[in-house]
Amino acid sequence: MSACARLVTARPAAFSGEVKQNRTAAGTTRSTRTTTRTAHDRAPDGRTPDERPAAGDPAIVPEPAPGPEPEDAIRVARESFGWDRLHDGQVRTIGPLVRGRDALVVMPTGYGKSAIYQVATVLMDGLTVVVSPLIALQADQVQNLEDAPAAPPARVINSTIRGTALEEAWATVEEPGARIVFLTPEQLARDEVVARLVARGVALVVIDEAHCVASWGHDFRPDYLGLGGVIDALGHPPTVAMTATGSTPVRTEVEERLGLRDPFVLSSGFDRPNIRLEVRRHTEESEKRRAIVAHVMEQTQPGLVYVATRKDAEDYADEIRVAGLRVDAYHAGLPAAERERVQTAFHEDDVDVVVATSAFGMGIDKPTVRYVIHASPPESVDAYYQEVGRAGRDGEPAVGILHYRAEDLGLRRYFAARTPRPASLRDVYAAVAVAGVDGPVRPAAVAERAGMSARTVGGVLGLLVDAGVLGSDRDGAFVREELDPREAASRAKGVAQERERVEVSRLDMMRGYAEAPQCRRQFLLGYFGEESPERCGNCDACDRLEEEDAHEEAMGATDGGSPVASDEMFPAQSQVTHAEWGPGTVMSTEDDRITVFFETEGYRVLSRRLVEEGSLLQPA
Repeated sequence: MSACARLVTARPAAFSGEVKQNRTAAGTTRSTRTTTRTAHDRAPDGRTPDERPAAGDPAIVPEPAPGPEPEDAIRVARESFGWDRLHDGQVRTIGPLVRGRDALVVMPTGYGKSAIYQVATVLMDGLTVVVSPLIALQADQVQNLEDAPAAPPARVINSTIRGTALEEAWATVEEPGARIVFLTPEQLARDEVVARLVARGVALVVIDEAHCVASWGHDFRPDYLGLGGVIDALGHPPTVAMTATGSTPVRTEVEERLGLRDPFVLSSGFDRPNIRLEVRRHTEESEKRRAIVAHVMEQTQPGLVYVATRKDAEDYADEIRVAGLRVDAYHAGLPAAERERVQTAFHEDDVDVVVATSAFGMGIDKPTVRYVIHASPPESVDAYYQEVGRAGRDGEPAVGILHYRAEDLGLRRYFAARTPRPASLRDVYAAVAVAGVDGPVRPAAVAERAGMSARTVGGVLGLLVDAGVLGSDRDGAFVREELDPREAASRAKGVAQERERVEVSRLDMMRGYAEAPQCRRQFLLGYFGEESPERCGNCDACDRLEEEDAHEEAMGATDGGSPVASDEMFPAQSQVTHAEWGPGTVMSTEDDRITVFFETEGYRVLSRRLVEEGSLLQPA
């Protein structure tokens, strides 16, 4: 059963959050969130976990504790962390984790994902391992725990800690003293690190930014490929994968690559009613550029402007600076020190605007961003909503605006259609076959032997693994099936072409959002599989529809609202099959169309009339 088939939707009405600005002694601003639980659903019973392999000595692997009642989680939140309440989705996920069940949590940044594992840690016996790619964010999380009334002790172990400080950190983890340890995936690629964790015994594994394991997007990181093997080496304790990227292909790949076992799936927080959604359409590039700069100048600061290329980031920043605002550019081509300076300046209100590529993303949690402007469409609705969701995290009114030219999709389509060259596929397979005679090969060693960048090799390895010709564990890649490199490349190319179709379909959905005649929030929530029968009243499309309703009413029409589709035949999240495209998941049903995600074809929008009149779709 796919991840979407088990989707659990926590309605955002059950959550309200108050974001507080805390000034530290150093004068920097740090945001904390006090979560509020207004619903009182009992946590699900969960299931008895499957027999799990022991890590090292089975006696030191903690057994799952009896499942907590919702009141237990709320009490821990109040006494240990100082939070007044937990929202329904947090409580519903904590229960299965403590009982020993895996979980997949899809929530926007700033909506309380970390509260889930923090409360679960207190309710369980043993060590929680948190895997995070962001070293700076690890330090912030430890500081937040230290500031809490009675939070469990936490330590960071990463490449910035060396010598005596490193051994002191390990000593507090192994004694045992620390209850939570933050590590990067690169650390977990080292045998000695995993061995020390096995000896200590691990009760819970948390994979933060779990979408980095999926090779669909720009955040893919090769070191995440080995995490499934690490989890097994630790004895597969309860594992929770957390991400703010909610698309069907990413969820499915996260679940498969990490080896999650019948995970409890929570998706929550996609409805952000305080963010007004708008699309401004343009015909000429020069006119669009002038409009974007003018639009930035009109907005309440601070804000973000997302662009497609590094050159655009620099050019727009120059134009906005000339217009009179404090602005910085941010992209992956800048030195690390400059990127860190821009992030700090933005968080401390030393700049009004950051013009950035998608590189300005993970770990950005500034609650007072008043607008997010996109100078061109990103590669998918997932990326768009994740980026626009960085506005208004304090709950106050904000706006997300897409400036759109149909021609802008050409560049995105070019990137979506890029697949590795057959020679790259052959060379990587051959490098693993030759270097892997004595055992699995690390991605870095493959990259050196194949003469490619580690990032490129990571993507190629992912395709070869998915094609079944290579395997991957925490020690690296190995040959699963001995083939002529040309045959291995051919199989991987087939997987790449399938992915390309899915990527192009995701881009088509982005175009659908930009050109949608209906409520934009309904479109977005439908894409993520959340029902929204009412128009939001807070987007430019709703403004237009309300004007049309008023005109119809003035002309004597009696129906002042848009029809709401009956979706009894194929409700959202139902499993279907198509004669040509195979199995799929219904994402949304509207009065005239049904949107389905097919595993091999991606997103397809079907005529509802043709579906109901014929046999295009059948229940799975």
